[in-house]
Amino acid sequence: MDRADFLKTLAEKTDGGSLRGDYSTADEHYVVEQHWDAYTPEQHALWRKLYERQAKLLPGRACELFIDSLDKLNAADAIPQFDRTSDALFAATGWRLVAVPGLVPDHTFFEHLAERRFPVTVWLREPHEFDYIVEPDVFHDFFGHVPLLFDRVFAEHLQEYGKGGLKALRLDGLQYLARLYWYTIEFGLIQTSQGLRAYGAGLLSSGGEIAYCLDSSLPHRIRFDAARVMRTLYKIDTYQQTYFVIDSFQQLFDDTAPDFTPIYSQLKTLEPLPANALLPNEVNFLSK
Repeated sequence: MDRADFLKTLAEKTDGGSLRGDYSTADEHYVVEQHWDAYTPEQHALWRKLYERQAKLLPGRACELFIDSLDKLNAADAIPQFDRTSDALFAATGWRLVAVPGLVPDHTFFEHLAERRFPVTVWLREPHEFDYIVEPDVFHDFFGHVPLLFDRVFAEHLQEYGKGGLKALRLDGLQYLARLYWYTIEFGLIQTSQGLRAYGAGLLSSGGEIAYCLDSSLPHRIRFDAARVMRTLYKIDTYQQTYFVIDSFQQLFDDTAPDFTPIYSQLKTLEPLPANALLPNEVNFLSK
């Protein structure tokens, strides 16, 4: 898909037929300048409110590794300057942040991850979107995703995911890999010595679902199995009906390391599972 087709596809997905980001200055990798000086005092104030609200929800809900890494970023007072964080991130795990205008094509996204570059959207939501936003903005991307990139095992997993994504495009396996990303990187839970904790960015940056995913008796919480995850549909407009639980980031890395080619072939012969499915042999983790 060339750029014109990609932008047309994005526009068709929006209510007003227009894009949130400015793609006019993006290079061939959809990278732009952050232009940190262009953020307004009102936008920095909104960032502070978002950060303060979310930080209060993390203790007892987010995994400790995330909380520790977030604290070290010193990002509470203003929208972060990507280049400064990028230098610290590169020193820690060899990753860098790249500024993007918004959503990017799948191939481009996977290429960035495979090269240890994490795309971060430059624009911030509007005040009326404080509690819910459809597209990922700078708060979701930075607050939700960046802290765990300072962990070497998690960072290695995300790079391998990028490489796997490029392969999935060739094997017509994108829908299966998208489910894996959704249920882990965005909405994953981890079992710790303190109990269940969230590590998915969609949970960690959400004002409501971070509590729901751990405290509510409604959703299923199922032990992670890569093939099971890739067979499971998901909801984009409600809280999740199922969460998958890993024991450690090392398990996530190890369990997603094998070649997915035979799994894709098998899944193509099976009907997908509903988002609320609980199979007979599965144990539902209790709420926190």
